[in-house]
Amino acid sequence: MTNWEKYVQAFVEALEVSAEEAPALVYGQSKAWDSVGHMTLVAALEDAFDIMMEMDDIIDLSSFAKGKEILGKYDVEI
Repeated sequence: MTNWEKYVQAFVEALEVSAEEAPALVYGQSKAWDSVGHMTLVAALEDAFDIMMEMDDIIDLSSFAKGKEILGKYDVEI
């Protein structure tokens, strides 16, 4: 599985959305991506990429696009 597939799959599983919906997601603009969904997503991303995100990055994770940028800080290329 590629990093792109892992990334999309984390959103699909954590937020219970389709793979087609995932790239347009923004925190707070989807019923699925609320505070509980946010922490579920963080855990899914940490598991998928074997990383431990810093608190500032967890807070900054505000969209699908921003998540790709944040993962770059952990040497994960999407």
